[in-house]
Amino acid sequence: MAVARTRSVALLGLTGSIVEVEADLSSQLPAVVIIGLPDAALGEARDRVRSAASNAGCPLPTRRLTVNLSPAALPKHGSGFDLAIALACLGAAGEVPAASIDRVVHLGELGLDGRLRPIDGILPAVRAAARAGHDLVMVPTANAAEAALVPGVRVVGVASLLEAAIWHGAAYPPCEAEPVLAPPVEEFAVEPPGDLADVAGNTDAVDAMLVAAAGGHHLSLLGPPGAGKTMLAARLPGLLPDLDADEALEVASIRSLAGLRPNGSLSFRPPFEAPHHTATAAAIVGGGSRLIRPGAAARATHGVLFLDEAPEFPRAVLDVLRQPIESGMISIHRANAVATFPARFQLVLASNPCPCGNAGTSECTCAPIVQRRYLARLSGPLLDRIDLQLRVPRISVAAMRMGGDGSTISTAEARRRVTEARHAAADRLRGTPWRTNAQVPGPWLRGAGRLHPGGHATKGIDRMLELGAITMRGYDRILKVAWSLADLTGAARPGAEHVGRASFFKTGAEA
Repeated sequence: MAVARTRSVALLGLTGSIVEVEADLSSQLPAVVIIGLPDAALGEARDRVRSAASNAGCPLPTRRLTVNLSPAALPKHGSGFDLAIALACLGAAGEVPAASIDRVVHLGELGLDGRLRPIDGILPAVRAAARAGHDLVMVPTANAAEAALVPGVRVVGVASLLEAAIWHGAAYPPCEAEPVLAPPVEEFAVEPPGDLADVAGNTDAVDAMLVAAAGGHHLSLLGPPGAGKTMLAARLPGLLPDLDADEALEVASIRSLAGLRPNGSLSFRPPFEAPHHTATAAAIVGGGSRLIRPGAAARATHGVLFLDEAPEFPRAVLDVLRQPIESGMISIHRANAVATFPARFQLVLASNPCPCGNAGTSECTCAPIVQRRYLARLSGPLLDRIDLQLRVPRISVAAMRMGGDGSTISTAEARRRVTEARHAAADRLRGTPWRTNAQVPGPWLRGAGRLHPGGHATKGIDRMLELGAITMRGYDRILKVAWSLADLTGAARPGAEHVGRASFFKTGAEA
């Protein structure tokens, strides 16, 4: 047969598209020509594939092989098409049954010795194949455990091109090859160690952490050095409930695309990302000139993105988070493609009140204009999108000693309360596309019958809105926090006390 075809996957962000790999054998001068909008790494596959096939013991015919990657207008990146190209060429030459390779999706990079090397992004690629209706995928041995995490897909792990050809029915003498092992990578991020009971004093801050976890709210902590802002933020992931199977698979897919492979099993704990303040906008939201990779915001999906020393981040870097906070998605535009990543994270900002950190005390050496300029690095539109804004005071000796009496709630107890509050919210939001209070739009919150009749609960924030103390977005976010407070206390709907407490967390003043 002169033409043979198989399939592979082209990734654009977290979205994968099935690519049909066709190979045509013609009676012309020996060459391998790849068409269909390949990038430089994929274009070099013509040399890798011919050398790998020869060294593996299944050489390509000395004739012209034309390989087409369809759809031709779809950009294709990387070396993950090598296995599909090699098997399509062998199928066109009649060395491998064309019907066998036509029913399998092939992923993997070839070395010059014919062995298969692991690739990044195998998990989202296999998920894309499964969504497209394919249930049989062949991958390098080092990627087999990761690919097997996708339900409903049969994964075949092979160590070399020769082993892959023999599996498809080729009549080559077997030759065992030592698999190429994946390089050691960073394991899944889990919540930092420590218990909420370690926090001494700061009752308002501990309450704010519970509310943030219960409703999925963004949080800003402002206070002097040593007040416990970082300590509090590091304990937020421990308060969050476990991820469900779909969320865990999505988190693993994002991290796989970033080169952080799971170690044979899914992690059901929310991720925690804490980039340094020297991070660029591309490091936060993702980017890349050739292969677009997810940034810290995407890797924190279903978890926590913590920006310590937030005013030290360039303002442009902070402002790129404004749109993802609203939409829950990150779109990275390039001249020929748009890559999309999920960005449903909880943002936690920790800030000092001034450059020296001692604002409000006799030790502060910063002029008032310097303090205002420092805090102005956090733009108004960004802060308006933060549901909870809290001042964290420095702990006194008395509060520290009182905090050691065991009265502070533990992480385990806090997670139990948060889980119950989330179940209450999920029951209330059943039949809607939202799962947490932070995701609910304002018009639905203000709908008839969802607040106490007569507007008694919202009188305070109605007045604040009239006076311009809060925006309409701020008004809605106070209502979201009030619902989270009601869920934590077991109330059927938020009352005036919940709205007043929510306005304190948002603006620092009771409604």
